[in-house]
Amino acid sequence: MSHTTFATTTRGLDRNLPPMRLYEKAKRLGIWNPSDIDFLKDKADWSALKADEKDLICRLLAMFVAGEEAVTLDLLPLIQVIAKEGRVEEEMFLTTFLFEEAKHTDFFRRFLDEVSVASDDLTRYHTDNYHYIFYDALPAALSTLETDSSPSALIRASVTYNMVVEGVLAETGYHAFFTMLERND
Repeated sequence: MSHTTFATTTRGLDRNLPPMRLYEKAKRLGIWNPSDIDFLKDKADWSALKADEKDLICRLLAMFVAGEEAVTLDLLPLIQVIAKEGRVEEEMFLTTFLFEEAKHTDFFRRFLDEVSVASDDLTRYHTDNYHYIFYDALPAALSTLETDSSPSALIRASVTYNMVVEGVLAETGYHAFFTMLERND
């Protein structure tokens, strides 16, 4: 794709648009590195857990790490559609999604490697419903944007990613982690 103009040199960036305000917030709050997290206390806590508790945490971890990887792999077509439409402020914000999803993938895999030492195949925890969403629905909704950038395709992709994967599944998973881990300090 060649360019004929750039927003930053013709109209500037509209810093009042909601995506730009969210971009500013993402820059301010998204500064973390999974490699900087010290898992020493987590390792000690892990050794004190019962086998069924470890299994439940591994189940959640297996779904989170693969879900984060799936989003990292599948999100680019959404960003590309927005870029092709010249919505640079929105694109700038969406690039933070991709960066964060990659860091989440890194974080959960580090936890699996360094704390739970889960080296076996964790896909046994991926249920039929999980498969449907992360192996089929999410990649289908987002990859459709490579050939169909219609409003209905954008809505389908956005709802699948933002509402179903992030808004329902991730939030439910975070709640499960919080409830379970808070009980065990």
